[in-house]
Amino acid sequence: MSLELAIGAAGVLLAVAVITGLIRRFALRHGVLDVPNERSSHRTPTPRGGGVAIVVATSVALGVLAWHGAIRGDILVALVGGGVAVAVVGVMDDRRRLSAGVRLAVHLAAAIWAVLWLGGLPPVQLGEQIVAIGWPGRVLAVLGIVWVLNLFNFMDGIDGIAASEATFVAWCGGLLVAGASAGSAAIVLGAASLGFLVWNWPPARIFMGDVGSGYLGYTIAVLALAAARSNPVAIWVWLILGGVFFVDATVTLVRRLRRGERVYQAHRAHAYQQLARYWGSHLRVTLGVLLVNVLWLLPCAAFAVRHPRHAALATLVALLPLVLLALIYGAGRAEAAGRN
Repeated sequence: MSLELAIGAAGVLLAVAVITGLIRRFALRHGVLDVPNERSSHRTPTPRGGGVAIVVATSVALGVLAWHGAIRGDILVALVGGGVAVAVVGVMDDRRRLSAGVRLAVHLAAAIWAVLWLGGLPPVQLGEQIVAIGWPGRVLAVLGIVWVLNLFNFMDGIDGIAASEATFVAWCGGLLVAGASAGSAAIVLGAASLGFLVWNWPPARIFMGDVGSGYLGYTIAVLALAAARSNPVAIWVWLILGGVFFVDATVTLVRRLRRGERVYQAHRAHAYQQLARYWGSHLRVTLGVLLVNVLWLLPCAAFAVRHPRHAALATLVALLPLVLLALIYGAGRAEAAGRN
């Protein structure tokens, strides 16, 4: 990472921290608060909408980097165009709940936008071979972006977890496998997430809201797709790094679908939410996720980079224990009526 990029990332971190503080002051003054209900994991009204700071600072920084030739134009357009669309619908949803159909339509449009600019899923390393997926890769890429976008929203349910996860995935993914353009964008996104985490670390003084969680998920998915264009092992690496979120959200979704539940309705059935209630602490769960990321997933991702022909196997080895843990800790387990 160049000195100029490091300085720019530090500037983004500071900008997000300052803007988030201003948003918090505005929210407190005008009553823009997330009031707890029976599905909430917090107990006191808390300012929300802080994710706007991440969106604004990241978009401006990406534009500056593109102006100086550090980010390719197609990556910039894919990130900013779709990202702003996702953020806008997130703001609207934070203010007045939108229908699931409207949200999904915008998310699909943003994902298609990114795939049109970046192409479908690039060739992927499978054993000794690099396999071109062709047109099905475009479909998989669109569905993958939409899923990562939404799972970040699902997983943003306790203090600090989404911002710390985004920082980890963006920085590690950017440094391990991303090319120059995607890597620079990833460093900026990680810095923005860390700047927000200053205010969101347990106990959180402000929430990012759908505007922030949706934007983070979209941007991370698009960066993974962009990184895969220059490195056929990149998709595996980004999947490993985001393993905690991917596994918890996917296992929860599958189990709720099997019971015929409306999966778009708010709930507290994720493993991390079950743990937060069991331990009575957001901080312990967020720190636990960070420990799994650093001590387990990062070494697995580094192994995949060092041994590309074993990347798919490394992904299975990394994620299967997380599936077991998710089941043990109740991911997707039916919620008892009247449970607090």
